[in-house]
Amino acid sequence: MPRRHQPRALPGNLARRAVLQAALIPLAALVGGGVQAQSQAPSAAGWPAKPVTIIVPFPAGGGTDAFARPLTAVMSKNAGKQFIIDNKGGAGGTVGASVAAKAAPDGYTFFMGAVHHAIAPHMYPKLDYNIESDFVPVGLISSVPQVIVVNPQRVPVNDLAGLLDFVRKNPGKLNYGSAGNGTSHHLAGELFKLQTKTFITHIPYRGAGPALQDLIAGQVDVMFDGLGSSATHIKSGRIKALAVASDKRAPGFPDVPSSTEGGVPTYQVATWYGLWAPKGTPKDVIEKMQAELKKALNSDELKATWTGLGTATPNVWGDDFGKFVGNEVKRWGQVVKASGAKLD
Repeated sequence: MPRRHQPRALPGNLARRAVLQAALIPLAALVGGGVQAQSQAPSAAGWPAKPVTIIVPFPAGGGTDAFARPLTAVMSKNAGKQFIIDNKGGAGGTVGASVAAKAAPDGYTFFMGAVHHAIAPHMYPKLDYNIESDFVPVGLISSVPQVIVVNPQRVPVNDLAGLLDFVRKNPGKLNYGSAGNGTSHHLAGELFKLQTKTFITHIPYRGAGPALQDLIAGQVDVMFDGLGSSATHIKSGRIKALAVASDKRAPGFPDVPSSTEGGVPTYQVATWYGLWAPKGTPKDVIEKMQAELKKALNSDELKATWTGLGTATPNVWGDDFGKFVGNEVKRWGQVVKASGAKLD
């Protein structure tokens, strides 16, 4: 009967080495995987190492653009890397917000939204994102009063009292354009109608820019616009400002009365703009973005630009900005309910 071959035992030191090597294989794989994962994780070291995209959820020419473009120009100059605006308009700013919420949290995509995004949850019940839980609040960029502007050829009035008199004598004759259903322009118009007991037909657009162009061209009669986007057109005389929706006049516009002066003291509406990052963006990257924003906003160049757009430089960051947004969501929910505003 043939003898079976018996494996020869290894010397003691070689056996111990083989056992040790076998034990180290999974450990090496674990450590190697950890090193690889760490190397792939976004880091603030050297940030920004490439262009940074800021999603603006409205077409070019609107209020968000009016602040985003000068801001990104200064930031690009300061950082030596491009901060690029990506306009993604539609559905009152919710299309761009949805895209931004799903972006990779790698520190190279941010979202510049507005007061519209505190209104949207009450107007669009099937949103696929949550402005409070799917984003990291970075900071408040600006806050400007709404302004009531008219096409001077179509609406022959000089002040807010004149507009009210005209509307009451001609119910349903005038229309107003907005940046879209559920935007602050829309709600500001509905709130105005509610408080003054008047009626003006709402015409929604895909952003404040297109609506403003039609106001200038005479296709629209009135807008309840953010002062930032209307500012240059007011100064050029292409549209006429009747009042800012505030209890006091706006910086840079001393000749435009407040709504309180115009006889409607309860009509106070502000348009604000802020920056968020997709949820999961590392804290150290957020802090570097905040530092870049503060540097830009405190520059003489942007302070002068902000004054020209009717606003001062805000100082609300991180969690404080998040709390501000949460309060705005609650506030606008009450306005939507009281006004009965619906998607047209």
